[in-house]
Amino acid sequence: MSIEVKHLVKFYGNQAAVNDISFSIAKGEILGFLGPNGAGKSTTMKIITGFIPASLGEVKVCGRQVSVDSLDTRQLIGYLPEHNPLYLDMYVREYLEFVGKIYKIKNLRDRVEEMIKAVGLEIEQNKKIGALSKGYRQRVGLAAAIIHDPQVLILDEPTSGLDPNQLVEIRELIKHIGRSKTVMLSTHIMQEVEAICDRVVIINKGQIVADDTASQLQVNYSLQTVYAEFEGAISIKQLRSIPHVNKVQEVKNGWLLESIENVDLRKEIAKFAQQNGILVLTLKTEAKTLEEVFKELTKS
Repeated sequence: MSIEVKHLVKFYGNQAAVNDISFSIAKGEILGFLGPNGAGKSTTMKIITGFIPASLGEVKVCGRQVSVDSLDTRQLIGYLPEHNPLYLDMYVREYLEFVGKIYKIKNLRDRVEEMIKAVGLEIEQNKKIGALSKGYRQRVGLAAAIIHDPQVLILDEPTSGLDPNQLVEIRELIKHIGRSKTVMLSTHIMQEVEAICDRVVIINKGQIVADDTASQLQVNYSLQTVYAEFEGAISIKQLRSIPHVNKVQEVKNGWLLESIENVDLRKEIAKFAQQNGILVLTLKTEAKTLEEVFKELTKS
């Protein structure tokens, strides 16, 4: 595994920003790390990158324990924080050479040239960073994060504030980078997760509430909401008696039945109808978007 997080805890005073979370990311995988503001995403990323220490638990990057081999593990990680820290008075090429010298990169000029081409900065390479648009500043940040050829790339809100064209360009760039590196990506944009990520981990109030592919999460939570039509009259009390049904709502021509458990309600409804001699006219799951699943998992 490229990243292993085991029973991670981080306290700020008496408050647990991260409360006993565990997950892993395989080599070559792009993981979407999702959660509402204040859920513990940035704290977790800062612990993985060695910027802040954990209160309890263990984090390994490529088999090395971050708390023990902090400097070594940082060599293995490329990190683009939410607020991209750039020297605005430096020129693009000058800044990348500056970052490369910190990492003691050999053949630095060639590597800078390679990064400029890799992230599409050729047109802007002779400008000061302060003169660039936000999209191109993000490209500079990405180039700086991968200039030392890390095995793991951690991106905290990399597309925040970008226009639609810039969004598409940065997404494609991240997908391209993800072919050869392990990527951990934090974002609030669900379309981005569906377009880029192989897997999704959702964190809420410092605890993990989901860990699966985006498509499987949608399937699982769609199964929990079923639209049903029956021939003849039927009461809410009867429908509530169906095993695993938690909520019943009357809608036009039929009913919406919801379960808080990850079960396929269609089977239970069909069994109930058969046992009670009721004819089912329609029975179908209500497809949920990833955004709806996210809201369901992170609501107070």
